[in-house]
Amino acid sequence: MMAQRNPDPPPFMRGLRGRLLVDEPMSRHTSWRVGGAADYFYTPADKADLLQLLARLPGDLPLCWVGLGSNLLVRDGGVAGMVVRTSQGLRALRFSAAGRGYVEAGVSCAKVARTAAAGGLTGVEFLAGVPGSFGGALAMNAGAFGGETWDWVETVECVNRAGQCRMVRAAEIPVGYRRVDLPDDGWLLSAEIVLQPGGPGGGRQRIRSLLEKRNATQPVQSASAGSVFRNPPGGHAAKLIEQSGLKGARIGDAVISETHANFIVNAGSATAADIERLIDLVKRRVKARTGVELIPEVRIIGRPA
Repeated sequence: MMAQRNPDPPPFMRGLRGRLLVDEPMSRHTSWRVGGAADYFYTPADKADLLQLLARLPGDLPLCWVGLGSNLLVRDGGVAGMVVRTSQGLRALRFSAAGRGYVEAGVSCAKVARTAAAGGLTGVEFLAGVPGSFGGALAMNAGAFGGETWDWVETVECVNRAGQCRMVRAAEIPVGYRRVDLPDDGWLLSAEIVLQPGGPGGGRQRIRSLLEKRNATQPVQSASAGSVFRNPPGGHAAKLIEQSGLKGARIGDAVISETHANFIVNAGSATAADIERLIDLVKRRVKARTGVELIPEVRIIGRPA
């Protein structure tokens, strides 16, 4: 049965098997723990349920997808229309002994890395250090410790606003550093990836080593969204931010981490506006001091308060 806060869901939702929430605070679904309410927040039961939702959605209703909310800043005024969360209903994950894998968008990156390593496969250990969902990693070509998501992708399954699916070969999609040019009106449902045999225990040991490095160099115990800015060509955003005298800079409870200057943490009761103002401050200061235009890699959505 569908659960919802509003006892009268809109007619197009009736008969769906997922969970609908109305006026749902997005602060409950983002790693920064900020964000206003979504008009509608839907967690599909599975892929078939999601496709049915898409086929029914009114054409004028805005649609937004989120995974684990780890690379997302939702403004304090919330999100108009429908937010679909993939991290509960799209969780299929399987690998063959030959190294071929099928991963749906809602699977956590860490689970992909651990499952591959447990099967004696190697290549995606770096995903253990990426806090989001695999769909989010696909959408931005997430990377860490020298690895990037699309290095291992063979095909992806895209879906459009009408709920129509198609398979697309990775070679047909332009991909770069933290950039993926997806087809218009298209979202990613799943991917087929091809890994390499790595021998027993090798992947697990590499994951342990990478996580130890991550824990030593990043504020993993604080509410953050990971790296805020892309690294510029030939450089490091964190170094430029630190050189600009911004380590520890604060607006409200939004603070540039003393551990890693490319992280902004919520020190308690930050608002999305605090975080966005701090992002803008960093961009202006680094540009003025170094001449480098930093580009955010976090996604900013929603309405101002």
